[in-house]
Amino acid sequence: MCYKSYFKMSIIYILLTISLIMASIFLGIFIWNLRQGQFDDDYTPSIRMLFEDTPTAPQPPKGEQ
Repeated sequence: MCYKSYFKMSIIYILLTISLIMASIFLGIFIWNLRQGQFDDDYTPSIRMLFEDTPTAPQPPKGEQ
């Protein structure tokens, strides 16, 4: 009876250790990709000129004020 409860607790410690190791690996990969520019937006600036600007009031010619 005591052996089973000890085994259950040791599994929790093993799984907790494995999950912390995996989380630190994923965090390291994320930071590495962030520094390498993986998440930079290269597409939006090239199509920005295709979007409509907000309309502005027409400006009178310089000689007619």
